[in-house]
Amino acid sequence: MLEKALHGARRYWGWIALLLLIVIAGFISYLVQLREGLGITGMSRDVSWGLYIANFTFLVGVAASAVMVVLPYYLHNYKQFGKITVLGEFLAVSAVIMSIMFIFVDLGQPSRVFNVIFYPSPSSLLFWDMIVLTVYLILNLLIGWYTLDAEHKEEPVPAWVKPLIILSIPWAISIHTVTAFIYSGLGARPFWLTALLAPRFLASAFASGPALLIIICIIIKKVTRFDPGKEAIQKVAQIVTYAMLINVFFLMVEFFTVYYSKIPEHIAHSDYLLFGLEGHMTLVPYMWVSIILMFISLILLINPGTRKNENILVTACLMVFLSIWIDKGLNLLIPGFTPSPLNEIFKYRPTLPEVLITLGVYAMGFLILTILFKIAIEMKLLAKKQDS
Repeated sequence: MLEKALHGARRYWGWIALLLLIVIAGFISYLVQLREGLGITGMSRDVSWGLYIANFTFLVGVAASAVMVVLPYYLHNYKQFGKITVLGEFLAVSAVIMSIMFIFVDLGQPSRVFNVIFYPSPSSLLFWDMIVLTVYLILNLLIGWYTLDAEHKEEPVPAWVKPLIILSIPWAISIHTVTAFIYSGLGARPFWLTALLAPRFLASAFASGPALLIIICIIIKKVTRFDPGKEAIQKVAQIVTYAMLINVFFLMVEFFTVYYSKIPEHIAHSDYLLFGLEGHMTLVPYMWVSIILMFISLILLINPGTRKNENILVTACLMVFLSIWIDKGLNLLIPGFTPSPLNEIFKYRPTLPEVLITLGVYAMGFLILTILFKIAIEMKLLAKKQDS
């Protein structure tokens, strides 16, 4: 099936070339970071996580969201998801690969990754995060590939794949739960010290991942001969709507708890994020943009008239994706470090090499996604042609 990725129109190869150029730019920047060290980034002793870990956190959620199309199709036999389930699984594959790459570049020296492998520590959440991400990557790759192959050969899915499908559903929940525990398990960081963090992560994941899938499906529908199905897209849009409602509710509950309890340590972090602290207002515009986008997207998604219009739906999904990227990105990380336990405020601003490396990782992820989607679409079009 791999040969399907070697044939395409000029637009396809132009997109591949663009992604490769960004990958090369990111790789060159990574070589500079490898030589000079993490000192070329905006991170420091006081703000030790930055753009890399922010995107890692967000993309783990995108990967986990594949369960929202896998569960209805395989467990509830919702046939309308038949055309997009493999797309959701391949999206999860590329998202996990990008997540792992962001951890890799954040380590500074690549050899440090072997410390987790050769000196495993079951008490470390980072160890378990490596386990769940690796297994989830293998599960989605095997399920997507062999399901697509069986469809192409007009054969039933191999029996050994079905237990993997069942296993992938709770495993999807586990990858983002463990990621949330990495944050909420740090007792010295009041901003993350909440039992609601894991549910918030899952709710935002089940909104942002399917939102991205909708955008991709509509783009595919416009630029190829493959139609993922209007009913399937609308059902996924409903999933995004409900997940976004829950996500916003959880966010409001967090703010209520912080400000009603009047615990100074918690208020300081939220004030820094929402209103600024001691004149430091770097994140304030981003947080309010995120909140405004959340509510506007909800208005567009809740209204059936606007939700069923594909152009408006794409706009709403872009708002969902961007708002959650802001909320779960730097706006989750930086307030956890600022103010510090000593009430000091530290600035963090990503540097150009840091941004280029980040873009390079995303370009590599979308390159893998493009190839996987190219194969999936060609195989599905071929199967449709054989059926007719």
